[in-house]
Amino acid sequence: MAWNEPGGGNQHDPWSGGGRRGGGSDGGGNRGGNNGGNNQGPPDLDEALKKFQDKLNGMLGGKGKKGSGGGGKKGGGSNKPRNIFALPGLLIIIALAIWAASGFYLVDQSERGVVLRFGKFQEIVTPGLQWNPPLVDDVRMVNVTRVRSITQTQSMLTRDENIVEVEISAQYQVANPSDFVLNLRNPNLSIENALDSSLRHVVGGTDMIEILTSGREILGSSVASRLQSYLDNYGAGIRLQTINIESTSAPEPVIDAFDDVIRAREDRQRTINQGIAYANAIIPEAQGQAQRIVEQGQGYRESVVAEAQGQANRFNSLLSEYQNSPDIMRERMYLDAVEEVFGGTPKVLLDVSENAPLMYLPLDQMRGSSGGSASTQNSDNIDPRVLNRLSSGQSSQNSSGSSSNSSNSIRREGR
Repeated sequence: MAWNEPGGGNQHDPWSGGGRRGGGSDGGGNRGGNNGGNNQGPPDLDEALKKFQDKLNGMLGGKGKKGSGGGGKKGGGSNKPRNIFALPGLLIIIALAIWAASGFYLVDQSERGVVLRFGKFQEIVTPGLQWNPPLVDDVRMVNVTRVRSITQTQSMLTRDENIVEVEISAQYQVANPSDFVLNLRNPNLSIENALDSSLRHVVGGTDMIEILTSGREILGSSVASRLQSYLDNYGAGIRLQTINIESTSAPEPVIDAFDDVIRAREDRQRTINQGIAYANAIIPEAQGQAQRIVEQGQGYRESVVAEAQGQANRFNSLLSEYQNSPDIMRERMYLDAVEEVFGGTPKVLLDVSENAPLMYLPLDQMRGSSGGSASTQNSDNIDPRVLNRLSSGQSSQNSSGSSSNSSNSIRREGR
C-alpha cells in the first residue's frame, strides 16, 4: 500500500524524516491528516484540490465542508445564501484573462505588421513582441525583405505590324506595407496587369528586328521605368528590383524565315567590318604615298627654280662680258657650237700632206680600253706621221676638253 493512501497510517512519509503520518488517534477521530510533528514534506495534492473546491463552494454559497469537532463529534455544516453573481463574474474574469493573453504576438525581423482597428488603418508595428486588443485590432503581417518574382510570356504586335513572343520576368519588394495591404486587393494580379500593359506599350512602339537583336536591353529599361510609374500611380507600395527580358522570338510558323534574315544581317555586318578593316589598312598607306609624292614634287620644284635662277645669273654675267667684247664672245660661242655638233659623231678628221696617202683608222674603238691595247700591238704597222698626228691630236684634245667643258657651259649660257 502507498504511503499516502487512506488507511496507510503505518507507512512512513518519505519527507517526514522517519516519522509516521499522523500521530494516531487523538480521541477526535482525525485520520489522514498531515499534522505529524516531524512531517515537513509537501502538501497532499488531493487535500489541496479539496481546499480549492471548498473555497469555490464558499464563494458560490454552497454547503461548507464537514469539519471535525473535538471529542470525535461531527459538526454540522452551516448553509450560506447563494451568490448569483459569483459564477458569471468568475467566468468573465477567466474570459478576460484569455482575451488579454491572446493579444500578444511576435513580429519577425523581416516583417512589418499593419494594424487595422475596426477596419481602419492604425499604425505599422516594428519587429519584436507586440500586443494589440484581440477582436478590436486586425494585424496583417507583410514581409518587406523577400524578393518576389513574376514571369509572363505574351505574343504582341510590333510597330512594323509583326508578331513577336516575349518572355519577361520582374523582381520586386514591398516598400510601403500599408499601401501594399490597403490599396491592392490582389497584388499578384495587379502587378501582372501592369506588367502586361507596360510591355505591350513599349513593344508596340519598337520594330521587330530591334526586339529580336540589339534592342533587348533598351526594351527592358523602358518597360521597367513605365511599370514603376504605373505602380506609383496605383499607390501599390512596391519597388521594382530588376526587369529581365528572358527571350524574344518570332512565332513558331515563321521562325525559320526570321533566322535566315538574322543570319543575313550578321553576314552583312561582318562584311562591313571587313571593309572597314581593309580601309583602315589601305588609307594610311595611300596617305603616306601621297605625302611622299607631294614632298618629291616640292623638292623638284625647288631644284628647278634654283637651277633656273643660276642659269639666269650666268646669262647676266655672260651678257656683261659680251657687252664688253662682242667679237671674242661670238667666236667663243661659235667654237662651242661646232664642238657640240662634231663631238657626237664617229668621224675622225686627219690633216696630212697632199702627197701622203690617206688612211682611215677605227679611232672610236682605239679610244676605248680594248682599242688602247690594240693600238699598242699594231703600232708598227701605222705610219709614223699618223702616230705623231694622233699623239698631238690627243694632247690637244685633252687640253681642249677642259676648255670645251667651260665652253659648253658658256655656250649653254649664251643660248
